[in-house]
Amino acid sequence: MGETAIRTESLSKRYGTVSALRGLDLELAQGEVVGCLGPNGAGKTTTIRLLLGLIRPTSGRAEIFGLDCQRQTVEAHRRLAYVAGEANLWPALTGAETLHLLGRIQGRVDAAYRDELIARFELDPAKKVRAYSKGNRQKLILIGALMTRPDLLLLDEPTSGLDPLMEQAFRHCIGEARERGQTVFLSSHILSEVEALCDRVGILREGVLVEMGTLAQMRHLAALTVEATFEGDVPDLSAVPGVSAVERDGNVVRLQVRGTVEPLLKVLAASGVRELLSREPSLEELFLAHYGAGAPAGDAAAGGPAPHGAALGDPGSDEPAPGGAASDEPSHAE
Repeated sequence: MGETAIRTESLSKRYGTVSALRGLDLELAQGEVVGCLGPNGAGKTTTIRLLLGLIRPTSGRAEIFGLDCQRQTVEAHRRLAYVAGEANLWPALTGAETLHLLGRIQGRVDAAYRDELIARFELDPAKKVRAYSKGNRQKLILIGALMTRPDLLLLDEPTSGLDPLMEQAFRHCIGEARERGQTVFLSSHILSEVEALCDRVGILREGVLVEMGTLAQMRHLAALTVEATFEGDVPDLSAVPGVSAVERDGNVVRLQVRGTVEPLLKVLAASGVRELLSREPSLEELFLAHYGAGAPAGDAAAGGPAPHGAALGDPGSDEPAPGGAASDEPSHAE
């Protein structure tokens, strides 16, 4: 890893009485792909807008490659590209004209890679933007960002509107960016996307970063799932330390276990187990451990009530406007 790509120190943003982001301390090394998860209102879009210098922090500071995001915004923007979840572009321009303009704004374009991306995303650059579907507009700003080969990609719900085949094309592009040493900071509602792409994952809850680490480091957030098939009688496993959610189907038992599995293994070894399967929790299960109905109120550092349900909601801005309403600021591609 090289220099630090992103660093924030106690970064906070308030709108009146609403705290959109609270005391964010974050550091991304050059070449990392880091995902940011959280439901609408968690602070994901607020974080990205603060990094872009589009809004001013209430307190704290943020840097991109050592450049202050508020005082050295132009210099920082020369090293990054931004993709929003909603593309507000120029309707009278064609796709090719839009890419030309975005490339002039950034100042550098890998023309061969641009053409490769156009083919990969199956975009017709001769059409006017007004004739594009939502998915095609999203393809356009993705191509506009990727073709500049920036040191840092800030992606806020980048696959919004893409079909599954185009999502695969996007994942391939992020893999290429990682191989080139580019840094990616990705906000997403698609858990499988984050799990497939990211070196580390952060979970935001009510403006607070409650977890940050690799998937391996975050496995403690959810229980190990175990399925045991017995030769004969099935023992009562509900009283084994760490075991919960026991379900029996004939001579098959499914359960979850937290902490050490030694007490469970001792019972199983003495009970004639024919087959034993176990798996680690998926990213979805890790996320639901924080946001699901079973998550404890006031979990981790958030200190507030638990959110209702586990739905991730529709992609869009999570930044509250004054008075707590959702913000609909224009999106930008750079």
